[in-house]
Amino acid sequence: MRSLTKSPLAFVQVAMQAAREALPPYSCPKSPHKFTQHQLFAMLALKEFLQLDYRGLVQVLSEWSDLRNAMGLMRLPNFSTLKYAQDRLVQKGASQRCLKALSESLANMA
Repeated sequence: MRSLTKSPLAFVQVAMQAAREALPPYSCPKSPHKFTQHQLFAMLALKEFLQLDYRGLVQVLSEWSDLRNAMGLMRLPNFSTLKYAQDRLVQKGASQRCLKALSESLANMA
């Protein structure tokens, strides 16, 4: 994914907004509600933006409080949570809606 910004913080803010437009907060009413789909999508988008693996992303988030604050994270997910979320978003086709909204938002930043 190629973006028009070099700022991870600005990218996360746009990714959160795009996810809010394209996804409901939770995938299931009975889910544990630890992380919203918006937060999970923003983390996965940041993973691609920074070209990290799942464990690397969790490490970066543990050290970068501005990113955690921008996503409203009170705790960090396990790397496996991110993998399961990515599989679920791709399977349901939700990632395509979010990516389209993210691309449009990034284009409007220019």
